[in-house]
Amino acid sequence: MDFGHSDTTKRYIERVSAFMAQHVFPVEEQVYSEIHAANPTGDWTKWQEHPTVCELRELAKQQGLWNLFLPDAELGQGLTTVEYAPLAEIMGQVLFAPEIFNCNAPDTGNMEVLYHFGNDHQKQTWLTPLLNGEIRSVFGMTEPDVASSDATNMQASIKQKGNELILNGKKWWSTGLGHPRAKVMIFMGLSNPENDKHSQHSMVIVPLDAPGITIERMLTAYGDYDAPYGHGEITLDNVCVPLDNLIMGMGKGFAIAQGRLGPGRIHHCMRAIGMAEKSLALAIKRGSERIAFGRPLLQLGGNKERIANARMAIEQARLLTLQAAWKIDNLGVKNAMVDISAIKVVIPNMLQDVVDFAVQMHGGGGMSNDFPLARFAAAARALRLADGPDEVHMGMVSRLELKKYK
Repeated sequence: MDFGHSDTTKRYIERVSAFMAQHVFPVEEQVYSEIHAANPTGDWTKWQEHPTVCELRELAKQQGLWNLFLPDAELGQGLTTVEYAPLAEIMGQVLFAPEIFNCNAPDTGNMEVLYHFGNDHQKQTWLTPLLNGEIRSVFGMTEPDVASSDATNMQASIKQKGNELILNGKKWWSTGLGHPRAKVMIFMGLSNPENDKHSQHSMVIVPLDAPGITIERMLTAYGDYDAPYGHGEITLDNVCVPLDNLIMGMGKGFAIAQGRLGPGRIHHCMRAIGMAEKSLALAIKRGSERIAFGRPLLQLGGNKERIANARMAIEQARLLTLQAAWKIDNLGVKNAMVDISAIKVVIPNMLQDVVDFAVQMHGGGGMSNDFPLARFAAAARALRLADGPDEVHMGMVSRLELKKYK
């Protein structure tokens, strides 16, 4: 395995780093404070995008720093998963940065679904405007009334009636549902209960203005509505869409999900590594500048050892993630399942530990909006549930490990 940066990767690392340094880092705190001031409540109908983010999106697009995640030289920049990984790490240092490059979840995963599995009409109608950044999308999978750690529990239904599909059910934690440009959802539901459990569900494209759709509320994550994106709860009551909105075929939902979640997990994990790097840098800066009991904080309480442990954990996490990326590129998602499951446990837990150390070094300030650490802490904890809880991923790793000894 070769994780060395290609010449193409080096050029993009230089360009993305320069863009972040020149345009994103200087406005980070201003953007967050103004977003909180402009969107103070859960009334998502009044949420607004920040004009600076919109301006930077256009600038990134003009500079060709757009759709970097997509391995297509015409629609994206043609980067492999390994080549894109370090760029995701750079973006991860500021939570709104991926949107600037049109590399934000859940749009990246939805675009990958449409790119790999959508028909020509679906691509023209929905993929093209998503790639252009004209609209945003959500993914409807998790449900409030079942244990969604087992995705086969999904009860939302998809029934065919002639040339139409009738959708019913409730979804929540649908990220991006409150965004002013959110226009479409990829909805996963039970369509073929007679099939084996991994062939019972389907994915359907649903316009968010379809009759029968009700956005019930935005959920808070650690007290924050995460405006202008939001994590919403949505009800579908006899929503009718054309049969042509079905992706790939009835009962193909889990097959699509496997293809969707592989690269997306690399993106999440590399962004988390970027957060960890920034957290460690902030901790070292704080520990060098602040004096307590006559000595810099770094000289107190075993903090040097904590820095060493953080550095070692970050490096191990990065190597494991790059290994997963390499296997996706060279062997396919099915042959990278152990690595993909492993990084979803290792990296968020690593980030949680590093951020917690950084918060401790900052004292009360670490819990406030004066630093990005509180946002990182919430993101770290959320990642241990997003795409499935730790226990599910560890179950996958142990199952495949024990299979070797049968």
